Amino acid sequence: LFLDGSDAAELPIKFIPRYAGCYHCQILLRSSCDVRVYEIECIVNIDHAEAELEFQTPAYQAVVQNIPISNVSSQNWQLEAIVEGQGFYGPSIMEVGLGETALYPLMFKPVAEC
Repeated sequence: LFLDGSDAAELPIKFIPRYAGCYHCQILLRSSCDVRVYEIECIVNIDHAEAELEFQTPAYQAVVQNIPISNVSSQNWQLEAIVEGQGFYGPSIMEVGLGETALYPLMFKPVAEC
């Protein structure tokens, strides 16, 4: 710890997570006249995720792709989905409980050959 003359101190921490998720830790600081415990929660998101789906179905026949959504955080998720594109449909709201994997049903129903 480095004091700069004020009551503030810097405590550099390096954290290298292997996966997205929620990480908890405690930091215990002790001196001859004080004991402090700091609880830290780090939430790690994936910077950039990219996926590609290819749908093939006869005109006017629907096909559904169930997309898994895994909640590895410490709280329940209520997600809002915005589906764009002609012939694509899916629920606008989805709930995923903590520690669960839910399937988002993305449907493609073409109205003509395309």
